[in-house]
Amino acid sequence: MKKVLALGILTIIFIVATVYLRINMDNMELEYTKVEAEVVSSETVQKRVKSKYSTSNITEYDIVVRYEGKDYDLKNAHNSYSYREGSKVTVYMANGKMYANEEGVRTSSPMGIAYFVGLIGSFILFIVTLCVWGQVAQNKKRNAKQS
Repeated sequence: MKKVLALGILTIIFIVATVYLRINMDNMELEYTKVEAEVVSSETVQKRVKSKYSTSNITEYDIVVRYEGKDYDLKNAHNSYSYREGSKVTVYMANGKMYANEEGVRTSSPMGIAYFVGLIGSFILFIVTLCVWGQVAQNKKRNAKQS
């Protein structure tokens, strides 16, 4: 039972930390430059991913933009039809990378990465806590029947 309590407390700490990280991520000052870039290429790629149990289709958008004579892969694009070859688009440059929107800059920042690590950690801890709690409950039942 002590194990369940310790895991429960750790899970709550992770959840609170994740909420705190999310609030800080949403309120942080972003450092980027809003620029006009030319679309060099724009392609929608369908990939088929097979696992042992299922097959899934994944859509990726491979978009290359040119700014000041240098080509960049555009990150965080949600479609390819908005980026027609030869057209000028507004993009966000941060840390030597180009992003389709401010949210891409925000989520790729150290605070954004920390938030996603916390979110995944919270989910895993929650599942582990439930599993351990279930095992403890089954062991209690078994011990009560044997007594």
